[in-house]
Amino acid sequence: MSGLVRLPWPPNNPIGRAIHVQRLVFPMTGRAIIAGGSIGGLFAAAALLRAGWDVRVYERSPVPLAGRGAGIVTHPELVAALEAVGADTSSLGVDVHERVAYDMDGARVAAFDFHQVVTSWDRVYQILLSVMPEGTYVLDRTAAGYEDKGSHVTCLFSDGRHEDADLLVGTDGFRSAIRGQMLPGIQPEYSGYVVWRTLAAEADLPEYIRADIFKTFGFFIPSGTQIIGYPIAGPANDLRPGRLRYNFVWYSRETEDHLKNMLTDAYGTHHAISIPPPMIRDDVIAAMYEDARTRLPGPFRDILAVSDRPFFTPIYDHHSPVMGRGRVALAGDAACVARPHVGMGVTKAAGDALALADAVTAMPVPEAVTAYSAARVEPCRIAFETSRRLGSYIFGGDPTRNLDGRSHPNRETVMRETAVVPAALAQFARNSS
Repeated sequence: MSGLVRLPWPPNNPIGRAIHVQRLVFPMTGRAIIAGGSIGGLFAAAALLRAGWDVRVYERSPVPLAGRGAGIVTHPELVAALEAVGADTSSLGVDVHERVAYDMDGARVAAFDFHQVVTSWDRVYQILLSVMPEGTYVLDRTAAGYEDKGSHVTCLFSDGRHEDADLLVGTDGFRSAIRGQMLPGIQPEYSGYVVWRTLAAEADLPEYIRADIFKTFGFFIPSGTQIIGYPIAGPANDLRPGRLRYNFVWYSRETEDHLKNMLTDAYGTHHAISIPPPMIRDDVIAAMYEDARTRLPGPFRDILAVSDRPFFTPIYDHHSPVMGRGRVALAGDAACVARPHVGMGVTKAAGDALALADAVTAMPVPEAVTAYSAARVEPCRIAFETSRRLGSYIFGGDPTRNLDGRSHPNRETVMRETAVVPAALAQFARNSS
């Protein structure tokens, strides 16, 4: 007997695509190694576990991961994906009902109703981790490469150990060792700017901010920079009024030479690509505060004044032309990094995970990996290109105009497309159905 296999999404879900294969009555299962235990790795593991696979996740960090409270904007597709892998989506985050742009004086210059649930990286990580059986999530083990032997694949670890499996999934981030071996020519490219992030406790904010800005998905959109911010849960996913936090995100241009200096710690060690937040020098933080004093609106300066210690992340992007070969698949940021403007990182990883699990349950692994790659490359490319377009609006145009944030030519587009599943993905899903 056979049948049509489709991803476990609602009809025309724009982050996935049906994989049309002939499924056997008894689904194929096997053993999978997941290289990388961040959210993308947990999604892949949870989806494969749900499909009956034996799974082991290997995370290079010696301690459980934490996103330092970084905010995540959810989409209905992400909620559906969490539910599809058995994760608890109750009390997922904070409901935000309005998008508002503010000017240099903190006055509203544009607003419209737009409902979304905003959550935190830590919350999504924890609810995915909760579905992992004991012993399946291993810390302090770094995947360094692999050997695809046809009948099986061997994952090679940096400590000299190795392990065999039927499938290896590279979810080891945008600096992926698995992608580096499969596609050595695909390397992250620096975008020319960084994102500063921090959190402020709701209770510490001035009353005038709590009365307006705190409740909104807020924007400051002048020429040459951009801020977004919104409320997220407090520590330990505390959703009680007065216990929330404000997620502050600021995009700032930095030359490659200056970035190299910013990535050098107080001991003179240069950190390639990114630097751990505790290692950021005090003078780099002080320079950011001085820049904020002259460039940001008063309300956002007041938010910074009571926030946690800020940290920055350079913005890179890459897109893999294939997402798997043989018995090795790439997923999440290892396969494609879309800049954070599109807000699709976690949702995209969810789509990858369900598509891969659906394929490898329905057909032999090498054929399944090929079908998975064919199905997911184009949706990831759409997210990748949309994020680059949104990023280009920050630094395009005359940098001497619209310094007050009142007249950005792309304001409407930025406000309506930031952290929203791209319309092109919905069209792609319709064309593929």
